[in-house]
Parts: sequence; structure tokens; C-alpha cells
Amino acid sequence: MQPSKTKLPENAYRPLEKGETYNPVVPVDKPLPEVTAYSLLWGLFYAAIFSAAAAYLGLKIGQVFEAAIPIAILAVGTSVFTKRKNALSENVIIQSIGAASGVVVAGAIFTIPALYILELDAAFFQIFLASLFGGFLGILFLIPFRKYFVREMHGHFPFPEATATTEVLVAGESGGEQAKILLKAMIVGGLYNFFMGTFQWWSEVFESRAIPILKKVAEDAKLVFHLNVDAAIIGLGYIVGLKYSAIIAAGSFMSWFVFIPVIYFFGQHLDMVVGSTASQLIANMSAEEIFGAYVRHIGIGGIACAGIIGIIKSSKIISGAIKLAGKEILSGGKKLGGEDVRTQRDMSMGVIGGLILLTLVAIFVFFQLGVVHNLWHAVAGLLIVFVVSFLFTTVAARAIAIVGTNPVSGMTLMTLILSSLILVNVGLSGEQGMISALIIGGVVCTALSMAGGFITDLKIGYWLGTTPLTQQKFKFLGTLVAAASVGLVIMMLNETHGFVGKDALVAPQANAMAAVIKPLMSNQPAPWMLYLAGAFFALILEMIGIPPLAFALGLYLPLELNTPLLVGGIVAHLVAKSTADATKSRKRKERGTLIASGFIAGGAIMGVVSAFFKFVHLEEVPFIKPIILSQWADTHGGELLALALFTGLAFYLYYDAKRDS
Repeated sequence: MQPSKTKLPENAYRPLEKGETYNPVVPVDKPLPEVTAYSLLWGLFYAAIFSAAAAYLGLKIGQVFEAAIPIAILAVGTSVFTKRKNALSENVIIQSIGAASGVVVAGAIFTIPALYILELDAAFFQIFLASLFGGFLGILFLIPFRKYFVREMHGHFPFPEATATTEVLVAGESGGEQAKILLKAMIVGGLYNFFMGTFQWWSEVFESRAIPILKKVAEDAKLVFHLNVDAAIIGLGYIVGLKYSAIIAAGSFMSWFVFIPVIYFFGQHLDMVVGSTASQLIANMSAEEIFGAYVRHIGIGGIACAGIIGIIKSSKIISGAIKLAGKEILSGGKKLGGEDVRTQRDMSMGVIGGLILLTLVAIFVFFQLGVVHNLWHAVAGLLIVFVVSFLFTTVAARAIAIVGTNPVSGMTLMTLILSSLILVNVGLSGEQGMISALIIGGVVCTALSMAGGFITDLKIGYWLGTTPLTQQKFKFLGTLVAAASVGLVIMMLNETHGFVGKDALVAPQANAMAAVIKPLMSNQPAPWMLYLAGAFFALILEMIGIPPLAFALGLYLPLELNTPLLVGGIVAHLVAKSTADATKSRKRKERGTLIASGFIAGGAIMGVVSAFFKFVHLEEVPFIKPIILSQWADTHGGELLALALFTGLAFYLYYDAKRDS
């Protein structure tokens, strides 16, 4: 295969016609080297390095960056620098192993630091094993659903992060015009995010308060508009497309333009604090505080109910996977269905079943000897982990497939609430109960995070022609390295910085988990009415044919993350409709996908660089300090400049995509 001719097939991103098949970049009968000493060592190296980096930065600035795209760029760069030929499949394996870092870190830092926040003891083996077993479960529970999400739903889900990573890998291998388009967009998006994030020459979020007349509306009616001007998010929106980005944004609009004003309208006259999630009078709250105290919990209820709806609708798929597992086990592990094509070869159901059983036994022993020290409490913890992780695996995978965002923190919060209630009812409460619930939450959180991240890897492999079985086997190794790395980093950060008090690391998700679990273990009520309202909202949406999970994501996620997503979706729609010629429309849309992927890749890389510079206090370097304009960025002028530049970025995406190649 000649690298110069490497290109994704025309039908890579659209649904297949009846009788049509998808042929990946690497032919089924002509595989390239996949797992070699080169790809294995680089993959494990990136798993360790990015686990440490993601944990540092995630706890420092409150955001976990996705490692897949930076690792893919580094893998391509290394293969080009070393003049390694036909390295496409090796680079997929490097990315797949290394990307275990981001998902394991997300599972750990959302929950484990809460133990330190609550002044409870956490040993290294507890952090390590919770991350390891959760990661293993996420891999094993997802594999039986690979063919459904990756092959059967081909072209129906946008897979934004997988698309961006695939474009990076293909462009790096092929060179030529594709690489030029991608590289130019990476430079534009990267420099844009670098100057914004590092030097803070303009604000990262535009608020309607920057316009005087709208500032009064925000104060009097709690109607506020937010827009994050990050280049990566508009790129994500382009790939997601108008349909799903509009549904997600509609969920946000419901939260911010309906629920928040209504709650303030009725609550401003109350002279008492309402609900266990609030600490002050509604009259004294900003729109953002009302969202955090009340509305976001409606979103959590919506996500939980949408997940249950998705599980019910996927019951045939789930039961089919279970039946196939049983048949394969009874047949001695032989493949059924007459299909053993390399690019569709998964780990056998018998092996998966055996590994799941082994992992569950290990989790039980871990809970019994290392966490709860009680047989029935360990059984209860095991059942919670098994049921929640298994059922919500498909929810996590679907969320990533649709919008590239995994609502793992919302699902974990719901898991913590349920596990706390169950543990209290079986006699486990107080400090031991909090430790147990958080460790259980850590296992579930990592499992769901891994399921969402791994479906991205498998989709990349499907498009490019990598053997799924190879990705599946070596993902375990990446998870092992990532779990060990994140455990050491969290313990070190607790010793050096801590997560509570002045100059501590912010760890916002872990602080939220700690705030929720403490009252539950003291028999204080959860905001059940808000969860119920979200659940009924999801049911109503399902009844009228609107995807409830996408809408619930909008209810739950901050408005500023969903509005740029909508802008990207609108640009994609306008590009596709910019010509009546179907062939030209397809070429323009594909060029736009390359540009959007460049925005995501460049924005992601520079986001990490900017966060690192914040971590090392770049603003204190004498010759750098004068050009960091953080005070200006926080002004209304900085916000208006951000809006103007973001508008320019959207126009650039539109007009450059229209340039016929």
C-alpha cells in the first residue's frame, strides 16, 4: 500500500446503501504490522506520561483533556521523523494503548480525591485496584456491543472524536493535499487557543452581561447567555452535525432560558433555603448558582432516565450478546455465525465471560479484604458495580458516538446516591460507608469512562482496518499502566498540594461528590423531586420522538459548552447546502470535516500546553508577565473581542470548506 494513496473511502461517514459494504483503508487481506516492539513501547510510554499529565492538569484546572488526539499526532510525528514506512496500523495501536490514560484518569479524579476531601484514609492499592478493575470491566462489557455501535450503526452516529483522530492518522500517513488542509487548520485552531489560553488576550467565555442592556436582564430575570469560544468545540459541533447539536443546545436553552428564570421568579420571595442542594436564598443566587443548586440535578435525572430508556430499547442487543456468549461457551469457544474476517474478529465470548467472572471475583475480594471487611457489604458493593457498569455501558458508548462527550460524572453521581442508599440500608454508614461508596463509585466511574473511550478506539480501527482483537487485548496493558500512574500521582498531589483550603487543587468533580455523599451517609435527603422531574422530562421527549439522551446532556452540561457546538452544526449544514451539486456538496462537507478535525487537534494540543503553563506559573516569568492580559480578558471588552474572533473563526470554517479541492 502506497502512503501517498492513503485515503478514507467515500462511504466512511455516511450510512451504507442496501448491499453496499465498507472497505477499510488497510485491506482485510493485506494487513500492516500492528503490535510490534515499536508500537507497544510507545503506547505504554504515552499511557504513563499522559496519565500523570492528565491527573496533574485535571485536578489543577478542573478539566480532563482527551489524550487520543495528542497521542495520535505524536505517533504520526514520530513515524515521520524516523521515516518508518507503513506505520498506520502501528499508530492506531499506539493511540489505542496510550488513550487508556485519559479515561482512567477521568474515572479516578472524579471520585478518589473526595476521600481526602472528607479527611478519610485512602491507600495506594485502593486507588490502583479501583481504577484497574473499573477499566477492565469497561473493556469487557463493551466488546460484545462493538459490532452494533461500530459496524451496524455505520454512518448513523457522527463519532466526532474518532473522526478527528482518524483524519489526523490518515493525513499523517498520506501527506499531500489532505495533510496540508489539516495542518493549516491545526495551526489556526492551535494558535487561536494558545493566545487565548496562555496569554489570555481575550476571554474564553462570552457572556451576555458584556452588553449593558442584557446585563440588566441577567440581574432582573436571571436570563444569561454563555458561549465558550474554544476552537476545538466548534470543530466538534461541525462533525456532530446540526441535528444532534441542535437537540443538545435545546436542552441547554431549556435549562437556562426556562428552568432558571422560572425558579427565580417563584423563589425570589421565599425567606428560607429550599432543598438540600442549596446553601443560600434563591433571591441571592445568580443564574449560575441556580443552575448548580437545582437545574443541573434535573439534568442528572434526565440522563439516568434516558439511560434506562436506552437500555430498554437496546434490550434485544443486550440479550442477543448474552445469548451469543452462552452459545459460544457451550460450543467450546468456537466462533458462531460463519464470520471470522480479520477486521471483524473480536475476543471470543467464552474468554470475555471468563474474564468478567474473574474480574468480579477479584472485585469481591478487594471489597471484602480492602474496603468494607464484611461479607454482605462486599456482596452489595459487587452487585452495584456489576449492574450499573453493565447497564450503563451502552449509554456511555452512545453518548460518545453522538456528541463525543461522556456524561460520566452525572452517571457516577447517580451511582453514588444509589450505592449510599443501599449501603445505609444494609447497615453501612458513617466514615466506612463514605469510603465504600466512593471506592464503588470509582470503579463504576472508570468502567463507564473506559467504555466511552474504548468505543472511540474501536471505531478508529474499523475505519482504518485494524484488527479489533489486537486492540482489545492490548487495551488491558494500557489500563494497567494508567491505573498505576494515576494512583501514584493522586497520592503525591495530596501530599504536596491537597484538595481543600488555600492554594489547594480545585478537583471540582471530587468536591461535588464529597458534598453529595456526606449528607447521604448521615441520612439527609437527596433532591429526588429534581431527579424525578428530569426523568419525566426524558420520558416525554421519548414519547414525542426526540432523543432524550442528547437533550438531557444539554440540560446537564454548562450552556457555554453547547452553544459553540450548535454554531459548528449550523456551519456544517450551511456548507452542505452551499451548492445544489451533490458531488460538490459531499466534497465541501469532507473538506470541512478535515478543517474541523484540525481545529479539534490544534485546540486540544494547545489547551494542554496552556494548562501546563498555568501549572508552572508562567505569568510569574519577568519577560512573559507583561504580555499576559488576564485582567483585560475578564472585562466586557475581552468578552466582546472573544465573540468577534469566534465569529471570524466560524466564517473561516465556512468559507475554507467551500473551496473545492
